[in-house]
Amino acid sequence: RVGSATSLSSAVINSRLQELVRLFKERTEKVKEKLIDSDVTSDDESPVASPAAAPLPAPGGELEGDKPSRDDHYCEMLCCTFKRQPWLDRLKSYKFPSSIDPLTNLMYVLWLFFVVMAWNWNCWLIPVRWAFPYQTPANIHYWLLVDYLCDLIYLLDILVFQTRLQFVQGGDIITDKKAMKENYLRSQRFKMDVLCLLPLDFFYFKVGVNPLLRFPRCLKYMAFFEFNNRLEAILTKAYIYRVIRTTAYLLYSLHVNSCLYYWASAYEGLGSTTWVYDGEGNSYIRCYYWAVKTLITIGGLPDPKTLFEIVFQLLNYFTGVFAFSVMIGQMRDVVGAATAGQTYYRSCMDSTIKYMNFYKIPRTVQNRVKTWYEYTWHSQGMLDESELLVQLPDKMRLDIAIDVNYNIVSKVALFQGCDRQMIFDMLKRLRSVVYLPNDYVCKKGEIGREMYIIQAGQVQVLGGPDGKSVLVTLKAGSVFGEISLLAAGGGNRRTANVVAHGFANLFILEKKDLNEILVHYPESQKLLRKKAKKMLKSNNKPKDEKGGPGDALIIPPRADTPKLFKAALAATGRMGGKGPLGRLRWRLKELRAMQ
Repeated sequence: RVGSATSLSSAVINSRLQELVRLFKERTEKVKEKLIDSDVTSDDESPVASPAAAPLPAPGGELEGDKPSRDDHYCEMLCCTFKRQPWLDRLKSYKFPSSIDPLTNLMYVLWLFFVVMAWNWNCWLIPVRWAFPYQTPANIHYWLLVDYLCDLIYLLDILVFQTRLQFVQGGDIITDKKAMKENYLRSQRFKMDVLCLLPLDFFYFKVGVNPLLRFPRCLKYMAFFEFNNRLEAILTKAYIYRVIRTTAYLLYSLHVNSCLYYWASAYEGLGSTTWVYDGEGNSYIRCYYWAVKTLITIGGLPDPKTLFEIVFQLLNYFTGVFAFSVMIGQMRDVVGAATAGQTYYRSCMDSTIKYMNFYKIPRTVQNRVKTWYEYTWHSQGMLDESELLVQLPDKMRLDIAIDVNYNIVSKVALFQGCDRQMIFDMLKRLRSVVYLPNDYVCKKGEIGREMYIIQAGQVQVLGGPDGKSVLVTLKAGSVFGEISLLAAGGGNRRTANVVAHGFANLFILEKKDLNEILVHYPESQKLLRKKAKKMLKSNNKPKDEKGGPGDALIIPPRADTPKLFKAALAATGRMGGKGPLGRLRWRLKELRAMQ
């Protein structure tokens, strides 16, 4: 009985020890996988909240979390209750920023829009009120109301916004209130802002409400040009705004000329000669029509009679020719800048077609080349993305590459667990390539020296006895050819054909680029070697088990020496080097000695 009890206890202890050893092995394997692949999550359960941390019920029997927040506002409508946003409270609690970034702050761009609107009011309406009889004692209070509203916008721009603009000094962005204010007070902008707010309105009490006294308000042109720069920076099609702005320049020059013509007609006397305005119809429209004919030099105008009319008409002609030529030249530059990319695309395509026609390239190949040009241009808006990014600093190129490619590359199993900076360096080496329908991405038997990442489109893996059966279709985000980046012996051979199914945009990472990167990351290099060997073993296991005649190894084993040849060599040795085989063997030794 004592022996049986001892053997029973030893068996229990042995089984328990074996169970502990098994658990330790499983735990070790999990930790090892987690060290290799940082994306593997832990199997530990999340800690459970302590019962003592649970919220205590309120005296009324209701949890504090169930009570509506004091900031939530509700309004009843019909039979429903809607939650109302406390926008008034948020508006009251809004704090104006102590400093404003003039390059990226959209609120500042919106404020510049109001400043430019006030500036346009003065630039367009001051000549009209001075020349035409549109300002009368009956409506003078409306004109003055808008005038002083524009003056208030000018004043707020000086006191609130311009003194809070950040600036760069010695490479640092200055946000100190005192420094920003001093920088504005020393600038040319402050001098022009003060000059445009000269209080010449006090002369109204002596000479009456003369709009020419508000002419200094037009000197706030620097805000207009700043608004143009900021708006063009945030617009996706800035050339449209440039065309509108150039057209506005032309319309404003005609507007000023029409005002001057009415003033000259009033000075000579309305209807006094055939050249001046006769006072019939809408005065502004008729004078604007005369200004258009004069500046564009259409002709058909009545001849001036007096010396004043002749001098005025000569100045109009000279100004019209100069202004119209400037507007046409500026419009040509705007349109040329807007179509510069299209012009470059056309020139490249025309040069390629000329080259193919010179060497008499087959028509089918020429059609595929034209299709590639058209699809690449319409899908990317450019022929080579690297030409666009080559002017950017290395850090900005990395930021763009991370936003475009990181989500795709991070899903590649081969690179999971590698150094993050190594992946960032690899992103900058990716090259975008467009494949046309039925183009071969890689062929069976080729040496693989690159990895492919599908950005858009689909590719098909072909195999089977005839090499045309579709084995699998890979879609956007899939990766293939990654093992060939780390394969030894010059790269492994492709085991199947990969064909583009439709148009396909692929990212390519070449082997030499990866090797240049891995020199600086030895730990990641070791990890990639281990993963590549593991993936190769898993890929070769089914083939080794089947042993089919069509199975091809990445690096084929060296063939053994035939047994008959071995026996002949052994016999030659026993014969003392006689016979043809012996003479051959002696000749080989002699050649080695000579070398």
